[in-house]
Amino acid sequence: MLNFNEEAMYHIGMTPSQGAEYAILTGDPGRVESIARRLDGAAFVAGNREYTSWAGTLDGERVLVVSHGIGGPSTAICVEELARCGVRTLIRVGTCGGMALSVKGGDLVVANAAIRQEGTSREYLPLAFPAVSDFAVTAALADAAEEALRGTGDGRTVHIGVV
Repeated sequence: MLNFNEEAMYHIGMTPSQGAEYAILTGDPGRVESIARRLDGAAFVAGNREYTSWAGTLDGERVLVVSHGIGGPSTAICVEELARCGVRTLIRVGTCGGMALSVKGGDLVVANAAIRQEGTSREYLPLAFPAVSDFAVTAALADAAEEALRGTGDGRTVHIGVV
């Protein structure tokens, strides 16, 4: 459900007119500004508790960079309120742990699906419903990751798979 008034979202503190179609999410509020500074015209939007928001443009499109804190519940709050502000495409960036021996520290991982064993998502859909990313977004991220590592010679690689 869209929020058509200009009241600030209760948790993220953003109003619908401050929204965008695209958002980059990260857990740590301390990473938001450094990520946003890669956009054109980056500026602070709102902040409340673990939710810090900046915005800028990329190829002429407004893009938000928003922190969501730790865990599924705080992420769900952030995503729901961003949706009320018009966000339709979300990309989560950050660090992670892993178990695959082929993935080394510093490698880039592009998730094309996720195992839903965290507890929060079952409040939205049955556990049997797969959490699969949009193919076009995943392909674009994989291409960008490969391009970012091309010619670095540092041994890092790109991994695409289920997280």
